[in-house]
This record gives sequence, structure tokens and C-alpha cells, in this order.
Amino acid sequence: MNIAPRLIALLALATALVAQAAPPLLSPAELQARLAQPELRVIDIRSPKVFDHKHIPGALSAPYGSWRGPAGNPGELPELPRLTRLVQSLGLTPASHVVVAYSGDDAADFGAAARVYWTLKVLGFNSLSVLNGGMQAWAAAGLAQDSLPQAVPPSRYVPVLDHSLIATREALQARLASGGVRLFDARPAAFFTGATRHPASLVPGTLKGALNLEYTRWFAPDSASMLPPDELKQRAAAFAGSDGVDTVSFCNTGHWAAINWFVLSEVAGHGGVRLYPGSMVEWSQAPGAPAAMDNVPGRAGQLLVDFRLWVDRTFN
Repeated sequence: MNIAPRLIALLALATALVAQAAPPLLSPAELQARLAQPELRVIDIRSPKVFDHKHIPGALSAPYGSWRGPAGNPGELPELPRLTRLVQSLGLTPASHVVVAYSGDDAADFGAAARVYWTLKVLGFNSLSVLNGGMQAWAAAGLAQDSLPQAVPPSRYVPVLDHSLIATREALQARLASGGVRLFDARPAAFFTGATRHPASLVPGTLKGALNLEYTRWFAPDSASMLPPDELKQRAAAFAGSDGVDTVSFCNTGHWAAINWFVLSEVAGHGGVRLYPGSMVEWSQAPGAPAAMDNVPGRAGQLLVDFRLWVDRTFN
């Protein structure tokens, strides 16, 4: 008896059930209906002070800063031992359905949730969701909050990095030289065109050949919640990669870029989508920059950008 077809069918069914059980976006009502599930774990990435005041019952505090790199390059992926301690302290295992809750102040704030989601997926977690609209949407729906502390037994899960989700500077340099990579810059147009830069970036501009896919396109105007999944898929269809061509999402520090990665990879299901965590801050600090960059202003233009940043720091 040939059991291979049955096994394949069972695996396909199991995969479909997992996908159905953990959609990448959950509305407040959808999350509320799942709170009693034993494997569900809500991690709240707001500041500890805000979390302690009010949070979803049973949620655990895991501030965004604990998932980020050093001040000089906050987009850098923290070292694996640090991330291992973090997920173990939250009691997470591959069986956990992890839901990321965040403030929900505006569309840019979604980047924090998407970046944590991406980090968890890099660490081997596959049952993941984001609370669409964050705690602002949860409160607007009139759902329960409390200030009770929550403790869970630590897990013993030892993650292994999934490098298929990570774009590195070295790999990008090689791919830019040989071709075969699609680059999406998630930043607002002023960064893409070189009219401004992140304070930690040494050079304004963008990666050579990149397209400006600003993260705001996935949200309704003046909304912190993402558009419905079907509409996101329709909008993302125009940016589907061809076979054998990787897609890399980047920004300044891998925050806004995580939003594009989340939509293209998780909601729309496009394959071969990677996030460049260090993004333009890391790229511009590398020896030889601005090699392999577009939209780099001349010396006078860079001095003007520097002056504007100085004014902003000094008077704002």
C-alpha cells in the first residue's frame, strides 16, 4: 500500500489548519475570542510603564527595545543568546500562538509589531499574529484590560536562526553586482530621494536600483490599522517577484521595512521575501559607501541635509 500520497495530503491539511489557526492579522474581536486558548500568548511591546497601567488580561511585557540592536545601529539583529533568553523568559515554544500587541498610535507604529513578528519567525516561531490597530483599537472596541502582573514558567526552547528571512550587507553587495534581486525601500520619499537621512546614517540616498514602496500604502488614510487582507493582497499583487528573484525590504533601521515584508510575505504569501535589518544605517556606515547607492546628493546637497538635521536637533 502506497501511503506517500496520504502523508502528503495530511501534511497539506495540517499546514492549512495552522495557517487558518494563526492568521497574520487579528482584529480585537478575533483576538478576544481566542484568549482562552491554552497555547495563545499575547506579548505587549509597549513600554513597561504603559503596560503596567493597562494591558490585555494575561499579556506579558516584552518592550520593543529588547528586540532591537545598539543605539548606533538599532536595526541590527540582536545576538542569538540574548534573543534566546528573551523568548525563554516569555515561556515561548514552537507550539505557542504568539500575538504581538503594540500601541497603535499610527501607521508607522505598526512597524514595531511587524519587526518583532519577523524576529520571532527568524527564531523558528510559525504560529504568529499581530493585533491589527494595536491597543488603541482594543480600547476603542471596549474590550477588557487590567493591570495585574502575569508570570509564566520559562521555556527551554533553543532557537536556530532562519537565515532565509535575513538579508545581510555582504550578500546584498554580491547580489547587486550580479543582479537577480528586487529592492524595495519602505521609507518616505524624502529619504529615498536623498533629501534627508536618518541621524545615524552617514550618507543620504538609497540602494542602487531600489524602488520606493512606501509603507503607508497598506493603511487607510489617517488609520493605524491595516487594510483588510483581501485588499492588501490586491495591492501587493503588483509587487510579486518572478521565480528565482529574491525580494529585499529595507528602510533606515529595519522598522518600516518590516511592514512591507509583513504584507508581501505573510499576508500576500509571496515567496523569497527577506528583510535587511541593518538597512541604510548599516549600509552607509560600511567602508566604501556610497558605492552601490542611488540618489546620493553632491557635497553641497549633503551639507544642506546635515544643516537641516542640526536645526531639527537644536530647535525641535
